[in-house]
Amino acid sequence: MKEKEGKLIGKISHYFSNISVGVIDLSDKLEEGDEIRIVGGETDFSQKVESMQIERDKVKKAKKGDSVGLKVDQKVREGYKVYKL
Repeated sequence: MKEKEGKLIGKISHYFSNISVGVIDLSDKLEEGDEIRIVGGETDFSQKVESMQIERDKVKKAKKGDSVGLKVDQKVREGYKVYKL
């Protein structure tokens, strides 16, 4: 069964494998506590947004146009799509 699609809110622009942090270029807003789904290649997983950073500052919410870094549960790659569930 296919998981619910969610709303496209951005895509991965960078991944720091040493700290498991993905950077998302947002095309919509994102808040702490939101449930997101990351899809690309063989990857398709959902997780809750525990904490986000913009330029190394912790933020509770981010808006369209922001690039946010957040810890991801699995390895992601540039270009993977990010959905809000």
